[in-house]
Amino acid sequence: MPELLGINHLTLATTDLDRLTAFYTGPLGARLAFERPATTDDPRIAILDVGGADHLMLVETNDPPPARPGLLGRAGWGLRVPTYDQLCTVREVLLSAGVQVGPIETLPTQWTMTAHDPDGRPVDLRAHRPAPPRAQG
Repeated sequence: MPELLGINHLTLATTDLDRLTAFYTGPLGARLAFERPATTDDPRIAILDVGGADHLMLVETNDPPPARPGLLGRAGWGLRVPTYDQLCTVREVLLSAGVQVGPIETLPTQWTMTAHDPDGRPVDLRAHRPAPPRAQG
């Protein structure tokens, strides 16, 4: 049986590759790892390093993204940050950049908020909560 190590990449389509690349590399701090110009056979792409050997592939297309992306209008994917404090910092950076960002919510195992990228696509940003101490017994 093969061993899965995680997600290699996630692909998002956009009509404005430069704008979407600037969003993920600017306020969110992703790093541009690779960019390929369009050819007669393939669209222009940018691959962003989002940490932990995970990548986001952005593909430029003439087709606009759906008016209501994501299942039930909720984020269909997300990014991790290491701590609650860093999640708060990311929220402030995004708000300062004029990005639509929801409140930070507390879930049983993590804190989460949803931002919207320039194409209106929801993106969850999450920090895992420390596990409670185990009872001695």
